Amino acid sequence: MKTRASLAAGLAAASLALSGCGPSAPSAAAPAASPGSSSSAGGVTTTTTAAPSTTTATTTTAAPSTTTATTTTATTTVPATTARATTAQATTAQATTAQATTARATTAPAAPTTPSPSATVVPALAATAAPTTTATKAPAPPYLMTAGATGDKVRQLQSRLKQLEWYDGDVTGTYAEATTAGVRGFQDKRGLDTTGSVDQATWDRLNGMTRQPTDDELHNRLTPGPALLKLGSTGEAVKDLQARLKQIGWWSGDTTGAYADPTVAAVKAFQDKRGIPVTGEVDQRTIDRLGAMTRAPTTDELNNVKPMPPPVVIADLDPRCLTGHVICISKATRSMTWVVDGQAQRKMDVRFGSENNPTREGDFSVYRMNRDWTSTIYGSKMPYSMFFSGGEAVHYSSDFAARGYVGASHGCVNVRDLDGIAWLFDQVMVGDHVVVY
Repeated sequence: MKTRASLAAGLAAASLALSGCGPSAPSAAAPAASPGSSSSAGGVTTTTTAAPSTTTATTTTAAPSTTTATTTTATTTVPATTARATTAQATTAQATTAQATTARATTAPAAPTTPSPSATVVPALAATAAPTTTATKAPAPPYLMTAGATGDKVRQLQSRLKQLEWYDGDVTGTYAEATTAGVRGFQDKRGLDTTGSVDQATWDRLNGMTRQPTDDELHNRLTPGPALLKLGSTGEAVKDLQARLKQIGWWSGDTTGAYADPTVAAVKAFQDKRGIPVTGEVDQRTIDRLGAMTRAPTTDELNNVKPMPPPVVIADLDPRCLTGHVICISKATRSMTWVVDGQAQRKMDVRFGSENNPTREGDFSVYRMNRDWTSTIYGSKMPYSMFFSGGEAVHYSSDFAARGYVGASHGCVNVRDLDGIAWLFDQVMVGDHVVVY
């Protein structure tokens, strides 16, 4: 027959097993109930010591802006209690503990039903620097000839430069300093790259401006060619020759169209200066060189027509200057005017003698003229002298041209305009009036 104690213990165990909300059964490692604990059922009191109870709640929290759920595990430890309660009370306590656990587990905010889709983050592209362009220097053009070169090609170069007066001296066939200087000068004049070396552009330009050198020119043989003009020749070709020689100072007379001794002398001087065989006769080489240095003569130059200067209007001329041909000289204006029948033809600056050697004033006449006079007293040159009073003359003064009015004459009337005095010398005749006032 079972005792009341054993019966009460069985009822309590059955009640716990039927609740379904109690704590998990103690693990094998859990301590056994302490003897002396009691519990009461149906008037029988049984004392029981309960081991600490641990309740674990798992809460899932969805972050509002992400799609990653964070799982948090909450562990609640219930300390051991010693309770004297009836089986019903124990059962109620356990139910209450379970409810509390459930409530604690549901306090976390519920995850939204449909989570917001996560923003798709596109990684920023790394900035790509614009490609840099490095200027590439164009390769230097290949040179046809440069310093140190030798041979017939260099002879051609030197001969052609010589035709244009960019090379002086013998044709050597050696590309030395003189050739480099000649090439550089030609390039600079023609707007080419100034390198001193011959590239294709330089060679093409030089060939276009020159003729094919003769074998004599390539080997420095000064063999005169057939005479095109010579002593005894006449005509327009001789006039052209004389006018061209006059342009560069080798002819000073009128163009006559007659190839006489003065023309022979002028041609010889030109040939000697330019390294051409000196014959006094005009061959093709002489014609080419002269033509390269001069321009086509005008009709007036070919026919000795001297250009008249524009009329000069001069006020307040001395009344003595208004009749005939007069050299009218004013000390007040330091000027000299050539007047023909009251019309001023040309005016020039003049300088007079110093206080110790004053220029005489009055009405005089030209009594002697000399184109190349030299002072017998002072030894100074007096070109284009026109004497009008003793040793006083109107003449060109290089000192007046150089220093102006800083100096003074010894009584003569100095003129500094060389072209003007040369022109006047050709207009004046012995006997013309000179008025100094």
